[in-house]
Amino acid sequence: MRGERRHYVIVNGIGDNVIAFRGALVRDLVARGHRVTVSTPHPIERDAGTVRAEIEALGAACEFSPLDRTGVNPLRERAARAHYDRLFATLRPDGVFVSNPKPVFHAIPAARRAGVARRVAMITGLGHAFIAQTLRARLLRLVAARLYRRSMRDATCVLFQNDDDRSEFARRGLLPDSLEVGMTAGSGVDLDAFAQMPPPADDGAPVFLMVARLLGDKGVREFAQAAALVRAERPRCRFRLAGWIDANPAAIRRDELDAWVRAGTLEYAGRLDDVRAELAACSVFVLPSYREGTPKSTLEALATGRPVITTDAPGCRATVEHRVNGLLVPVRDARALAAACRSLADDAALRARMGEASRARAAHFAATTVNATIMRALGAAP
Repeated sequence: MRGERRHYVIVNGIGDNVIAFRGALVRDLVARGHRVTVSTPHPIERDAGTVRAEIEALGAACEFSPLDRTGVNPLRERAARAHYDRLFATLRPDGVFVSNPKPVFHAIPAARRAGVARRVAMITGLGHAFIAQTLRARLLRLVAARLYRRSMRDATCVLFQNDDDRSEFARRGLLPDSLEVGMTAGSGVDLDAFAQMPPPADDGAPVFLMVARLLGDKGVREFAQAAALVRAERPRCRFRLAGWIDANPAAIRRDELDAWVRAGTLEYAGRLDDVRAELAACSVFVLPSYREGTPKSTLEALATGRPVITTDAPGCRATVEHRVNGLLVPVRDARALAAACRSLADDAALRARMGEASRARAAHFAATTVNATIMRALGAAP
């Protein structure tokens, strides 16, 4: 144990990926002798007992929350607020770290009400409400802005993952003058767990891989459209998609996915708890998202040593230096995406050079560096 032993609560909004996104932070806090509790919703795709066991194996306690990440039922929202009020009043932690929109809206104010000294919010992306232009999305954007404004008043520190999101908050007047504002390189990537791997011997049949929740906003439809265009000329190229259909207004339909698979446009790998085998087998990683905080899937691809094709969009553009470790394409442009895929499909030497540059770029996003920033904000650093 080093220094004073304190108690920190990590609040997460997606039970299925809490270990992938926050496991390294839990590990680093515990290694410094601190007590840690993780509050996360029940997982949807994974077994809750398995998630609890993984959290406890890291040395932390697990408290499942009733948070409904995408719903707007007032009773369920009230239940989530009550959960955080009870949790913080009971545990009396020294600090709370909160990520994902709904937890920021509910847990940060609850932490202030409970008198928690350090209340750190991480903005992991602005999501569907700030991307889509439907009437429903515009209404949700107004509500979200109001909730962010209240939460920022109750936080002691906010950490952004890209400059675009920080500028958006400032433009909307959501950042009080008294609030400490910082930046992190996304949620970080474990450079040891995601070791550099040699490029696959694809024998002229390069594999393009996309890993994401299956949302329209992630660019899944553009990926499928680009795959169809490329395969019409280069039928040996393979396009693989890994992820799951999310309970989100922007989710693609199951019949869309089935049609792409039946047509041979895409190969569907399903939801994966460990993506390293898919990354090892792919030639190029692709994420045509409309907007991100900083996409963790792309960081894992960088660390593995894969060239990346992604969009010139907030959060995405930070992961790629154009023509150095990958290619940037316009948002919602399947033809430009297809052209980028063709250019890399035809040049194995270029893919290899870009893969080496990706691994070098991954060092900027190391989880140890990101976690050190979070721990300083929590007052947990030595």
